Amino acid sequence: MQTLESSKVAVIGDLAGNAESLPDFTSEKYKDAYSRINAIVIEGEKEAHDNYVSIGTLIPEKAEELKKLAIMEMRHMKGFTACGKNLGVIADMPFAKEFFSRLHGNFQKALKEEKITTCFLIQAILIEAFAISAYHVYIRVADPFAKKITEGVVKDEYLHLNYGQEWLKANLKTCKEELIKANKENLPIIKSMLDQVAEDAEVLQMDKEELMEEFMIAYQDSLLEMGLDSREIARMALAAIV
Repeated sequence: MQTLESSKVAVIGDLAGNAESLPDFTSEKYKDAYSRINAIVIEGEKEAHDNYVSIGTLIPEKAEELKKLAIMEMRHMKGFTACGKNLGVIADMPFAKEFFSRLHGNFQKALKEEKITTCFLIQAILIEAFAISAYHVYIRVADPFAKKITEGVVKDEYLHLNYGQEWLKANLKTCKEELIKANKENLPIIKSMLDQVAEDAEVLQMDKEELMEEFMIAYQDSLLEMGLDSREIARMALAAIV
């Protein structure tokens, strides 16, 4: 784990009343774990930027709308980069690239095969729900600087999830079979990603079970909004544990 030479960490703000329940943002153990967690969110936002631009090449009439989403993701990436600098931490980007490698590979394969449904499922549903769940849990235990950044980001992520959700809803009759197949292949990856990051998340006082619970809520709510029935949603959700 690398750290920036920083004389002070700007963890200012009113922590009275809940300081004892927050982690020690200046400890080496915290910074070590944060170097990987921070890298994951930075890489996740970069992946999102690239993915939305790529989806736009498959739906030219939606390219401008998707480009706007991509620009928002790039802004998020810059915000989370600032969060790392604020704590004097250099993000472990090689770790993060490997962390996302399986989803990245599956997205690129779907893109090459022009499978819009699979691309939207991976980026706008699975990755966005993953991000939303992590940000909700993190906000409660974040340093004041990162908390403010993350609160702004999570509002945007709901817009992005909704965008993909609405496209899938409008095309559900023709894309359901591909959606279910893509979910079976990619939902287990999300579960393994949560398992992989559990120890570092615990150092940040983010509970693994709570992360999974938040993810499943966002994910299943999205499937419901698309028009899938409760039996279909249950079968799709089982892919995470089977």
